[in-house]
Amino acid sequence: MSDRQAQIAAFVDKAGWAGAELHPLAGDASTRRYVRLARRGGTAMLMDQPRGAETAACPPDASADERRKLGYNAMARLAGPDCRPFAAVAEHLRRLGLSAPEIIAHDYANGFLLIEDLGDGRFADLIVDGEAERPLYETAIDTLLRLHQEAAPKRLAVPGAAGDVHLLGYDPVAMEAEVLLLPEWFYPAAAGKPLDAGARDEYLAAWRPALARLPTDHAVMVLRDYHAENLMWLPMRGGASRAGLLDFQDALAGSPAYDLISLTEDARRDVSVDLAEAMTRRYIAARRAADARFDEEAFRFAAALLAAQRNTKIVGIFARLWKRDGKPRYTQFLPRMWGYLARDLNHPALAPLKAWFDRHVPEAWRGTLGN
Repeated sequence: MSDRQAQIAAFVDKAGWAGAELHPLAGDASTRRYVRLARRGGTAMLMDQPRGAETAACPPDASADERRKLGYNAMARLAGPDCRPFAAVAEHLRRLGLSAPEIIAHDYANGFLLIEDLGDGRFADLIVDGEAERPLYETAIDTLLRLHQEAAPKRLAVPGAAGDVHLLGYDPVAMEAEVLLLPEWFYPAAAGKPLDAGARDEYLAAWRPALARLPTDHAVMVLRDYHAENLMWLPMRGGASRAGLLDFQDALAGSPAYDLISLTEDARRDVSVDLAEAMTRRYIAARRAADARFDEEAFRFAAALLAAQRNTKIVGIFARLWKRDGKPRYTQFLPRMWGYLARDLNHPALAPLKAWFDRHVPEAWRGTLGN
């Protein structure tokens, strides 16, 4: 038995789950792993987040220069090797009446959480036809509407621990770090050479004024990975709580358009233009009904900009997962991402960005890398 396995056994025993059967779940793109515990007809989920598995998270008071020196996690404001943010965000969501997992037991020092098991009903697995798809997406939109009724909190209490965690802003440093993944990882993989310094400067010069126009007057909690593989169907619950929430440890304070785009331009499954527009209209109609001052034009600009930003980031991440982490399966999603990006960049305000992509990323490259 390894040291980590011994730590897991000790944590499980202390949590009152001694003798439970352990069933590891398939891994994802992160360093976390999940194990389902089963005992006497009951189940729970073990989150295993090794403390040394990733680079440091962003200190809440770090300057932009300090973040750049610390590396990508700090720049992009990722939670890093710490399970306290997951627990803190989960408790906040539950206070709003949303279905984040209950925290059953914790060992923050060693990187363990025992959390409520929300089952196997992933939205992505349940969508087998158009009839099943729409009500699931409507519930996902209603969940966002509930979340966005509250302004983003500044701090979040950590259950069972002293102190709290800061809910940091999704700021230009974070967004720039994310879009730079494309020239740093995708471009060299596709072109067979690095992007030259002049083209990189042009790239940032196209992004910066667009990002500076992003509305910031109504910051909400942004979960960042809000899509069909991270939503669990809980039909025994009511209303928005029928959507079980996962993978939100990297939450930040930002635009209400971000998670809508994460949902409707899903990297792992096709979401039709018609469905995406119907869900956007559902969201806008509810926001306008609650507040006559809601600015649809500003929201749709934010959605187009954040769609382009997010999908650019994902293209870079999938290339990095292939080249750095030896996970080539993520490159199969690249054609879908380029399809989304082609649509996103058609917004008139993003014309300089579209021009850069047209000059530097030929159509022939916008496919599955490595094939």
